[in-house]
Amino acid sequence: MVKQRKKSTKPIRRFLLVLLIILVSVGIGGTFGILTAYLRSAPTLDQVQFQQQFTTNIYDINGKLITDLYRENRVPINVDTIPDLLKQAVVAIEDAQFYDHHGINFLAFGRAIIVNLQERRFAQGGGTITMQVARNLFLTQDKLITRKLQEFLWAVQIERKYAKDEILEVYLNEVHLGHGANGVEAGAQLYFGKSATELSLHEAALIAGVIRWPARYSPFINPDIAVERRNFVLTRMYEVGFINKMQAEAAKAEPINLMERLGRTVNAPYYVDHILQELIERYGDERIFGGGLRVYTSLDLDMQKAAEQALLEGLPTGNTSNSTLTQPQGALIAIDPRNGHIRAMVGGRGEDKFNRSVQALRSPGSAIKVFAYTAAIDKGITASTVYVDEATEFLLSTGESWTPQNYAGTFSGAMTVREALERSTNIVAAKVVNQLGFNTILEYGKKMGITTFIERGRTNDLGLAPLALGGLTDGVSPLEMASAYGVLANQGIRVEPISIIRITDAYGNILEDNTARKEVVLSEQTSYIVTDMLRGVIERGTGRNANINRPAAGKTGTHQDYRDAWFVGYTPDIVAAVWFGADTPERMVYAGVEYGSWNAATIWQRFMSNSLRNTPISDFPKPSSLVEDIRIDTKTGLLVRDDCTLPANEIRVETYIRGTEPTEYSPRCSQSWWQSLPFLNQNQNNM
Repeated sequence: MVKQRKKSTKPIRRFLLVLLIILVSVGIGGTFGILTAYLRSAPTLDQVQFQQQFTTNIYDINGKLITDLYRENRVPINVDTIPDLLKQAVVAIEDAQFYDHHGINFLAFGRAIIVNLQERRFAQGGGTITMQVARNLFLTQDKLITRKLQEFLWAVQIERKYAKDEILEVYLNEVHLGHGANGVEAGAQLYFGKSATELSLHEAALIAGVIRWPARYSPFINPDIAVERRNFVLTRMYEVGFINKMQAEAAKAEPINLMERLGRTVNAPYYVDHILQELIERYGDERIFGGGLRVYTSLDLDMQKAAEQALLEGLPTGNTSNSTLTQPQGALIAIDPRNGHIRAMVGGRGEDKFNRSVQALRSPGSAIKVFAYTAAIDKGITASTVYVDEATEFLLSTGESWTPQNYAGTFSGAMTVREALERSTNIVAAKVVNQLGFNTILEYGKKMGITTFIERGRTNDLGLAPLALGGLTDGVSPLEMASAYGVLANQGIRVEPISIIRITDAYGNILEDNTARKEVVLSEQTSYIVTDMLRGVIERGTGRNANINRPAAGKTGTHQDYRDAWFVGYTPDIVAAVWFGADTPERMVYAGVEYGSWNAATIWQRFMSNSLRNTPISDFPKPSSLVEDIRIDTKTGLLVRDDCTLPANEIRVETYIRGTEPTEYSPRCSQSWWQSLPFLNQNQNNM
């Protein structure tokens, strides 16, 4: 038997060797290709830009916080101002080798892998502070291997571009600390009611401890667990060498005194909404709610509170006969006439978005008369010019006739312009408007600040009723009425109302610095004379409820159907307009009582008395070119001699713009005062 030759295994071995070489080569090549692709996915240094969302703060004129605007409540703080003990607490508990590695702590990461494999879950991340910054700012929170690999690349690039303290600053401004607070500054204010710069050692340790798990370690939620966590941070600070044992033990013994948790409050909501529209138009949503702007406004929170209180307490209550309404709406706005600063703004008695101090256009009633009388004084008519208050029929441009009535339905005969304004006499106001012309009154109203007159169309304001009694087509806003009266308070200078004085970015760089536009629209003399007449409205006339025991001037206004009630008045320091009425106009009768401008005057009086309590009393500046202490007969407007025997209530001392004062003497002084009585004259005429 022939022995069969055994097959050689060399070819097979060669084949396997070649195959192994090929596979290894392919593996190395594939691995190299994967590694190359991975490295190519690293961000460029230009892409590594720290952009964080910061809270925008709005302040009043005295630096008090009105409110803040944010999507994430984060208050920026510079790393140089953060106490070392807070930085050390965070580094000790989050990344003890932070200043030694280059973005990745491979030893810590290796330990995390072992723990994760043992527990078969992502129990530890092994992430450094730099990696957390990469994840929070540029990546997602997904627990995926691919995301972790991306963290490595971003962390390396971050470390290449930024210094350690810059990275730590971003981290301390970014961390979430629970209850809507982001960053250590917002967290310090939330938990301790103080800046992060003022934190003690044990408070800093608590803040640092919350970072890892805010829902668990928040002292508001789990105070005992929060103390344990704080003490663990203090132990780590000791172990790392940041503090000694005595400091650690002393801090552990400290009680936690937390700030009382208060709901977020928004002061002056109508005012905030008002300026928010301006801010968004100029800077956009993203920058307003995330740019950390500092907005310094003209509002005075003390005045604002006085305004809110006066309005809410002064509005009538009770059922009406016309509807289910139990209380009207209202508005109050106050402006400093010297610089245009809006000091208080109440747009209603609720929190809706309709700001009645700015957006509501309502009939001003007799408050419109100030424009007619201002024009009259400016055109040479004087405070002692006499008109006759009597039943008068006016022929309108339509061919129809109009016979206005006074509020009381009676007539008072001859009276001066001053008396007519003080009593708010409709007949005399209509005569003044008719004498000067509609366009003249409109001109004065517009240059003093009213923009809502309707001058064209079938229904317009070129008429006696709109310009003498206030029945305007669209109406006026409290803001424009206050601003217009402010011209008189400011010696004829119109100042555009402004709300925003200055805006800076999160780091104090000035973005805008605003001053109001000013324009001289009246003479000082005209402004003073009209102001002097309006002082009489408060002292003797329809606005007596507005008396605040200091120099003040103003005018009442009531819609003829009692649908709108106004008082607009001013001192040298503040001009304020008060309006109230139903949003859907209806007669204001509440619990059987009729309400009107006298109630608005009371609201104005309460507001001004409270807001000016600590302001020194000052009088309206008296310009030159005035002739004072001229004694006149109030029935004729003419001069009276020292020996005139007219009744004292028919003689007054008047002030004039030089050149407009009377030069003739009243004929009534040539006879005994009793001979001038109307019924005696009537008898003599009948004889």
